[in-house]
Amino acid sequence: MTESATTTGGAGSAPHPALALWTDPRNGLIGAIADAVATAQARVSAGGNRRPVQAVVLLPYLQLLPLVQKLWAERVPSGFAPRFETTQTWARSAGAFVPGPDDITFDAARDALTARALLERAGLGGAGQSAGLAGRMVEQAQQLATRLAAEPLLLRSAWLARARAAIAPLHGTPLLAYESALARIALEWAAASRSRSDALFAAVEQGVAEEAGATAAAAPALDCLVVLEGLQPDPLAQALAAAMGERAVVLPLCAHDAPATRGAPELHAARDLEDEAQRAAACVLRHIAAGRMPVALVATDRVLTRRVRAMLDGQGVAIRDESGWTLSTTRAAAHVMGALRACRWDASSDTVLDWLKNAPAFAQGQVLLLERTLRKAGIQRWRAWSAAGSGANEVSNAALTTLTKAANDLMQTLQRPRALPQWLQDLAALLQASGQWSLLAGDAAGDKLLAVLRLDPIERAALQQSLAPTVWASRRLDLAEFTAWVDDALEAASFVPPHPQLAGDEQAVILPMAQLLARPFAAVVLPGCDELRLPASPEPPGPWSAAQRRALGLPPREALEQAQRAAWHQALQAPRSDVLWRQSDDTGEPLLPSLLVQELLLEGLAQTDADPREQRAVPSQPAPRPLPVAPDLPVQRLSASAYEDLRRCPYRFFALRQLGLQEAEELEGELDKRDFGLWLHAVLKTFHEALKAAPAIDLPSRVAMLDVAAGQATETMRLGEDEFLPFAAAWPQVRDGYLAWLATHEATGAVFEQAEAWQEQPLGRPDAPELAAARAALPPEGAFAPWGGPAALTLIGRIDRIDRCAASEPASNAGQALLIDYKTEALPKSRERVRQPTEDTQLAFYAALLPDDALRAAYVNVGEKGVTTTVEQPAVVQVRDALIAGILHDLRRIAAGAALPALGEGSVCDTCAARGLCRKDFWDAA
Repeated sequence: MTESATTTGGAGSAPHPALALWTDPRNGLIGAIADAVATAQARVSAGGNRRPVQAVVLLPYLQLLPLVQKLWAERVPSGFAPRFETTQTWARSAGAFVPGPDDITFDAARDALTARALLERAGLGGAGQSAGLAGRMVEQAQQLATRLAAEPLLLRSAWLARARAAIAPLHGTPLLAYESALARIALEWAAASRSRSDALFAAVEQGVAEEAGATAAAAPALDCLVVLEGLQPDPLAQALAAAMGERAVVLPLCAHDAPATRGAPELHAARDLEDEAQRAAACVLRHIAAGRMPVALVATDRVLTRRVRAMLDGQGVAIRDESGWTLSTTRAAAHVMGALRACRWDASSDTVLDWLKNAPAFAQGQVLLLERTLRKAGIQRWRAWSAAGSGANEVSNAALTTLTKAANDLMQTLQRPRALPQWLQDLAALLQASGQWSLLAGDAAGDKLLAVLRLDPIERAALQQSLAPTVWASRRLDLAEFTAWVDDALEAASFVPPHPQLAGDEQAVILPMAQLLARPFAAVVLPGCDELRLPASPEPPGPWSAAQRRALGLPPREALEQAQRAAWHQALQAPRSDVLWRQSDDTGEPLLPSLLVQELLLEGLAQTDADPREQRAVPSQPAPRPLPVAPDLPVQRLSASAYEDLRRCPYRFFALRQLGLQEAEELEGELDKRDFGLWLHAVLKTFHEALKAAPAIDLPSRVAMLDVAAGQATETMRLGEDEFLPFAAAWPQVRDGYLAWLATHEATGAVFEQAEAWQEQPLGRPDAPELAAARAALPPEGAFAPWGGPAALTLIGRIDRIDRCAASEPASNAGQALLIDYKTEALPKSRERVRQPTEDTQLAFYAALLPDDALRAAYVNVGEKGVTTTVEQPAVVQVRDALIAGILHDLRRIAAGAALPALGEGSVCDTCAARGLCRKDFWDAA
């Protein structure tokens, strides 16, 4: 047995409270409206006039219109039907209204331009100041214009006098200089603007004049006005009713004497946003499954509501959305804003890539190639990119050159300043050339965007005509100003998705809480009922003080609280209702339920409900431990880091080295200790090569040479001064400490030979002397040639620095190579590396890269506190021989089909790029 919106459900057949409000035989609103129309008809007929009565019924909000028309047709099937309007629809139908060049239009895109012009005339337009203040002024001016439009024409001068007096105290207060200027300009702007409501007062005054015996106009006079009053009075509707006198009837929609709740609301306390969204969607689905339709889903939080809607869409629920969301958050807006941001002269590589990926005109294969190249090179700013220096092969370089030129040619079209009409024309041309126009046209949000920004030729021509008398017809804007204007226009516009079904077919309706008034929903779901999103006393909009709000006739905080509580009580009049709130915000801070919810709990008018989500028993399916074998994936080139991966975790070696899976480099990452290490390596390489070419002994010369090398490295690596500042501040200490160490090091007779030297050493030559120990440790078949030849494996790597020991050293060390690896880590960590020689493979691997049978190796720890220390590995030759034997043994086993299990533990797994592949977190514990 299902329930409908027309009854309370259960065994009885009592009508829904909202339906009874309209259709009650004794006190229903439909009957009251019919009586008012009949009285007006009798009055017109008594005057000897046979024309039909002209009656208007003003609704508090437009979404009531289908319901009222339906109920009127059912209850008054014959006879005259009045016009059902809101003040806005009535004003639009009362006659054509063309705002003047400087009038408030309530179009954010247009009003923002006028606001900037007015601010500049007032001397507040310097250094982009007007752009920052325009949005605030538009908000204030639209509030004042709405309130002024509700005043009868003859009383507006008195209202303006009161308003000027209320704002005057701000003038002369230095701390409130901007607030005072904005308020005064906004008020005078509102005073100078014409309003659509003027036509409504004219219609009312015409009816009054006709009743007084004046000559009737060609159009019939208004004979009856019925005002259906919402949660709070509408000043314009009140003024029109007052002007109509006895011919106006005011009927309240909100029954203030109604009980606090009709049924016991069910309360749901969620952990966080996602938990709340899931519970809210489950509540809606539960009501639909029980036949309680339509379900009202109250939109209190935009992000939460969109998440719930996505879940309901996934379940195929027919939804009518009366709330919508900000146009700037749509995919269509992302297309336009992405294109504009990519055209900035200082656009990041990520920004340009994002635009190219979303522009169909560019070949996506080329875009992916460009992305890989940019990430590999670490180019953060697009202007630093040049295909000529990419280092790619001929085919790839040609593709990169073609793509780069096409992108730059398009971006160049939006570089120079121009007037707004020309901006709109050129933006439309760019969107068409990039293929994004076709993605916008025909899409509901895209069509709304094209209309808001006037990118359509017809809309653009109309805007250009309206701007002709203003400074914006010729005023030149740069790209940043135009982008800010577009962003403000999209932020101020709302997008309501179209409802694919016919009215009445919806299973759920998304709407603001105030629009529940007088509508018979079978169930109501109210998510977002926490202390932040559902305050009992909402914050009044605008910057006005309580005294100013009283003088301006704006609703005070007390009136807003009363309206909020009335809307809350109306929501709880539904036969079934669910109230949800989250107990923590996005940062983990605790949240309390709204004061309105707490009052329900204190009064015992609600009950806590179980989790509405359907519980399912899902059998445990632990992932097996991976044991891949890869004899057909030869390792022909092996680096120190690759072999370290094999030692730490064979599966990591398999995934990252044999399969070649690598994480994409970040283009917008912040500089860290690793970046400082790379920079320091580049600095020391440049310094020592310069010192070798032009030896300098005195300290000042060396300091100067090292500083020059530091500047060159900073420029080459394109490091910004702001982000590199912490490391630059420590550089003098690092430099002086290193030079002090260098003097001591050179005193031992060590001589610099080369830096950042790339080395390749074939491994597996049968006659290689350095492999004698390794051959002895291998099985009898000896030579390592599992993949087609004794030179199939090559050790590769880059050695930070190679010195030569002086002839004055002991005979065993004279002329030996001294391998140096720079470290910027903590000194105890460097010492720990050499304490257990066989656990650290880096120096031993570098030693294997050289043909020298005997050599030395050391870490040079360059400390940020001004101390540089040598940490030598005395057993490097023995460790090298053992390492080579280990490499031969391990790779022969891999070639023979040995498994490569995931053996990593602890810190090895914490930052491992292959962790998502091995699925270690989902292994069977057994």
